[in-house]
Amino acid sequence: MTLLQQFADLLSLITIGMCFVLKVPQILKLISVKSADGISTLGLFLELTSYTVMTSYNYANGYSLLSYLEYPIILLQEYILIFLVMKYLNMINIWSLICAIVYFALSGCLLLEIVPKIILSFLTPMCTPISASSKVVQLLAILRARNAESVSPLTWFISAFTNLTRVFTIWMDSADLLLLGNFIISVLLSSSIMFSALYYRNYPLKQD
Repeated sequence: MTLLQQFADLLSLITIGMCFVLKVPQILKLISVKSADGISTLGLFLELTSYTVMTSYNYANGYSLLSYLEYPIILLQEYILIFLVMKYLNMINIWSLICAIVYFALSGCLLLEIVPKIILSFLTPMCTPISASSKVVQLLAILRARNAESVSPLTWFISAFTNLTRVFTIWMDSADLLLLGNFIISVLLSSSIMFSALYYRNYPLKQD
């Protein structure tokens, strides 16, 4: 068990390290092509919601920091990614600013436990369908556009790999079924997005 725990801690460190650059390939891709075609804004906002709730849930329950440190790291990158997508889609306005202020106010209430912990226990089970929905929406956006020029397969490979390692580390740390279910589903969907992006890069939509 000691060796397994040490291996789990090592995987946690590897996962956290990779999460430092999880969204970086996608961010650089957007800056390079200066276009957000094929990127789903709905998928990004659903993903943001899931990361925010999961960060608050793990923090409120006092779980080992190594078992969820990637969430706040990814959140910072998610903010940059959402800003770039909204910029290239010309969606930055007064309403987006108001929504951002409301979001950060609510996030602060969750982290500071101003909102009762039982609310997080209610919201967390919803993160699995929310997270899954964000990836399904992104997958559908690629399939409908039949274009993955703005999508980084590397980002989704890192996502699939880190989610897979988390299945093991969460099982070792807490065996929380809610978290395990969330990560298993995420592995499958992130992999699907990666393969779809690779396919449409090799076989792009041909113009008549």
